[in-house]
Amino acid sequence: MVRITKVYTKQGDRGETRLAGGERLPKDHPRIEAYGTVDELTSQIGVVLAVGRSGGGAGAGERTREILTAVQNDLFHLGSSLAFLPEEDGTVPGPSLAERHVAALEAWIDEINGTLAPLESFVLPGGSAPAAQLHLARCVCRRAERRVIRMGHQEGRDGVVPEHAIVYLNRLSDLLFVLARAENARADVPEPLWNSRA
Repeated sequence: MVRITKVYTKQGDRGETRLAGGERLPKDHPRIEAYGTVDELTSQIGVVLAVGRSGGGAGAGERTREILTAVQNDLFHLGSSLAFLPEEDGTVPGPSLAERHVAALEAWIDEINGTLAPLESFVLPGGSAPAAQLHLARCVCRRAERRVIRMGHQEGRDGVVPEHAIVYLNRLSDLLFVLARAENARADVPEPLWNSRA
């Protein structure tokens, strides 16, 4: 268990931060951008979970909450593995994503998508509040995927991108899309559709 006793350390006041293994990097380094964007995604999912909890309208359904709570935990695994520089063999200490995490996403996608009407057009972000927040989370997820890929290119050696990271983020964006559609269906809110002839 992690124990945090002090919130501020002043060690980042000069534009650098310390990785979990102790190495110092500038705060705009591709690795920091990557795990910072994963953290942003985790927070955006937290917003989805919070919508409606304080009387501000209807919130996400129980199945969506259950799935997203598990996803937030997975994203902490990913952030943890990105916060370490990999050893020569590509391994990092601590929790990381595994094939089972990707398989869980695929099972949830199949489960949720099986309840939805077939798509007849591209869907515009919006509809119910939880659906709109899920679409925003999907966009942040795509950016996190791009940041992780960029980190791999710029650090330029094998094993620098944690195994399953890119596949996980790719599948997660698909899951967030189908959950957004499911939330609109659950709330009986019509999906905004793209009119290509407008």
